Amino acid sequence: MRHLLLATTMLAALAAPAHAADAPATARIITAPETVVGGRPGADYFLADYTAISKWLNLVAGQTDRMKLVSIGKTAEGRDQYMAVVSAPDNIARLNHYRDIAKRLALAKDMTDDQAKALAAEGKAVVWMDAGLHATEVVNAQTHVQIIHEMLTRNDPETLRLLGDDIMLFVFANPDGLELVADWYMRDPKKVTTESIPVLYQKYIGHDNNRDSFASNQPETTNMNRAGYRDWFPQILYNQHQTGPIGTVVFIPPFRDPYNFNNEPLVINQTDVVGEMMHARLVAQGKGGWVMRSGAPYSTWFNGGVRTVGYFHNVIGILTEIIGNPTPMEIPLVPANQLARQDEVLPIAPQPWHFQQSIDYVKEMNRAILDYASRYRETVLYNRYVMGRNQIAKGSRDEWIVTPKRIDALKAEGAKLAKARPPGALDDLVGYNSRDVVPTALYASVLHDPALRAPRAYIIPADGQADMPTTVKFLNSLMKTGVEVQRAPTDFDFGGKTYKAGSFVVRTDQAYRPHVLDMFEP
Repeated sequence: MRHLLLATTMLAALAAPAHAADAPATARIITAPETVVGGRPGADYFLADYTAISKWLNLVAGQTDRMKLVSIGKTAEGRDQYMAVVSAPDNIARLNHYRDIAKRLALAKDMTDDQAKALAAEGKAVVWMDAGLHATEVVNAQTHVQIIHEMLTRNDPETLRLLGDDIMLFVFANPDGLELVADWYMRDPKKVTTESIPVLYQKYIGHDNNRDSFASNQPETTNMNRAGYRDWFPQILYNQHQTGPIGTVVFIPPFRDPYNFNNEPLVINQTDVVGEMMHARLVAQGKGGWVMRSGAPYSTWFNGGVRTVGYFHNVIGILTEIIGNPTPMEIPLVPANQLARQDEVLPIAPQPWHFQQSIDYVKEMNRAILDYASRYRETVLYNRYVMGRNQIAKGSRDEWIVTPKRIDALKAEGAKLAKARPPGALDDLVGYNSRDVVPTALYASVLHDPALRAPRAYIIPADGQADMPTTVKFLNSLMKTGVEVQRAPTDFDFGGKTYKAGSFVVRTDQAYRPHVLDMFEP
C-alpha cells in the first residue's frame, strides 16, 4: 500500500526562522521586552498585544544563540503564529538532529529496545508550553514573554541545566485573540475588563477553539497539530489556562477519574507524576492555594482539546487553570478551601492579588516541568518509545478494550452464576468486597469474547460512500494529527469481501493507535 496525502496544504516543514542568530548571546545585549512592547508585561493595568510581542521576539531572535523563532503557520486573520524554540546554543545548532530523535522514538517503528535506549541517551527532552488559547485568559501569554526573556538572559545553574537538557517550545496558541483582547483592554484599563470584549476572540469559533484538536477545522489548530504530531514530537505538553477554582490560585493535575480507556496507561501515570512535581515546587517555595483532583472537574477523557488530544498520541499532558488579571483582584474566603487535605495541602489566605503574582506561579510551574524533563530526560524519551511500541504491539495481535459496558456485562453474567453458587463457596477468600468476585472463567468468555476483539484496521471502501467529501475530510483530520492513512493501489480481498482499488485503510498497529480507536469507535 502507498501513503495518501489528501490535504495538499499540509506542509511537512516549518517556516524558516524569523531571524538567524547572528551573534552569540554572550556578545550582545538581549533587549528587555518592556522597551519594545510599551510597558512591563505583568504590571497591573497593562497587556502587551501580539504585534508588540512579535516585534520583540523578532528582535531578540537576532540577539541570541539560545533561541530560534519559527512560524508554525498563519492564523485565521493572516498573522504568523510564532513558536519560540529555546535551548542551549549547541542544541539550537543541532535542532534537526534532536527533532529526528524525538520523531523516531515517538513513532517507535522498526526499532529495538536497545536502539531506543541509545537514542534516549543521546536525545534532548522536548517540552511544549502553549499560552493564550482562550484569549481572555490573559495570564499565560504575558508569562511567555517573561520566561522567554529569563531563559535567554539568566545564567544560574538551574537555568543552564534546563537549557542543556531540554528543547523548549513556547507556542502562542491564539495570536489573533491576544491582539484583540489586549487592544480592547488597553483602550481604558481602569474601566474596561478583559472579559467584556464584544467580538469573538477567534475569528470563527471563539472560546471553542479548545474543542477543535480532533477535527483541525481552524488554521491555528492545524498549525499546532502539525507542529506537535508531525514535526517536533514533544514528550510533554503544557496547556496553560485560567481561571482557578474560587478561593484558590491554581488547579494542577493529577486529574479526576475516569481516564479514557483507549489511552496508553503509562501516559496517565506520568502525567500524574509531573503534576505532583509541580505541586511540590510550589509548596517548597511557600506558594499555596493550589488544588488537584477533587478541587475541579477536569479529566483526561476528551480528545478535542490541545492538551487532551496529546494523550491519544502518548504525550504527557498538563493543564493548569490559574487566577489573575491586569486589573487587581481579591482571593475570596471559601471555607472548604481553608481546610488542608490531600488535594490542597497548603491553603492560601484571602488577600488582594496582583497580575505579577499569577505570572510568578506560572513561571515556577514551567520550571517544574522543565526540571522533571531535565532530571529524567532519558526516562522521558525512552518511555515515549515504550508507549508507541506497546500500541503497535496491541494493534498487531488479538486485543480487547475493557469499557464500562463490558464491565456491566461481566457483572450481569456473574450475577446469573451467583444464584447457583453453593453457600459458603467464597468463605476462604480474604479481603474486602469478596461478594464482588465472579468466576474467573468469565474473564475469557466475557471480557475476551472473540467476537469483541479490538480492530486491527479500519477499511473505508472506495465505492458506496454516501458522502465522499466528508469521508475525505475525516481522513484528513486523522492525518493532520499524524495518523498514518493508506490507500490500496489495487483491488484486494479481506474477510470474504472484495475492496476496490482506492479504498482507504487505517491500521491500528501504529503508535497513535489510541487516537485511531477514539475517532472510529462509538
